[in-house]
Amino acid sequence: MHRGASHAGQRLAGVRRVKKVRTTVADPAAQRAPDLVDRTFAVDAPNRLLVADFTYVRLVTGVFVYTAFVVDAYAGRILGWACSTTKHSWFVESAIRQAAALRAREGHPLAGSTIHHSDAGSQYTSVHCGETIMLAGMKPSIGTVGDAYDNALAETIIGLYKTEAIRKDSPFRTGPLRSVHDVEHLTADWVHWYRAPRGAVGSNGGENPSSVRCRGSGLKLGAA
Repeated sequence: MHRGASHAGQRLAGVRRVKKVRTTVADPAAQRAPDLVDRTFAVDAPNRLLVADFTYVRLVTGVFVYTAFVVDAYAGRILGWACSTTKHSWFVESAIRQAAALRAREGHPLAGSTIHHSDAGSQYTSVHCGETIMLAGMKPSIGTVGDAYDNALAETIIGLYKTEAIRKDSPFRTGPLRSVHDVEHLTADWVHWYRAPRGAVGSNGGENPSSVRCRGSGLKLGAA
């Protein structure tokens, strides 16, 4: 059993969200892909739209670790994630490759028509990241810089991550976060719990918990 997962649901009840600190810095010289989403996140099937963003986690040493996510908009499912102590583009690219590999293993590879949407941070507008997106079988789509509405679903996932996993009273934490490895272990446990179904029949009708919580934020998603 993953660390803390058995008691996560009980301890997370009533937890309040924390505000997200802006991490997006644009590169004014970079060419940007068009916005193919226009704040419309409702899709009718998986692999139509993947959204991406990253956030920061402060270690007890004062150093920041950055965690990137790639999420399928159909049911708010996390497909890929990666952590780094720098904001270079490699870690967002790692999350993209992980997402593509997962869908391929599941027998539903990204086939070129999938949209990959992010904000206009320099990591996502870099040439290398654009190439990674296209090689993964997706079309890049870029919103504005640090605009929560232009990438609302990814912002929602990050809000859940900061509230459910990173807070000091989180059931996924066993002590102070001292290294990137601590953040990676915590994130892996949270993503495993986040993805897991809660049984065939229950208060949410057996839906993936990600879709339930994302709908609770007011976003319109496809069926789980």
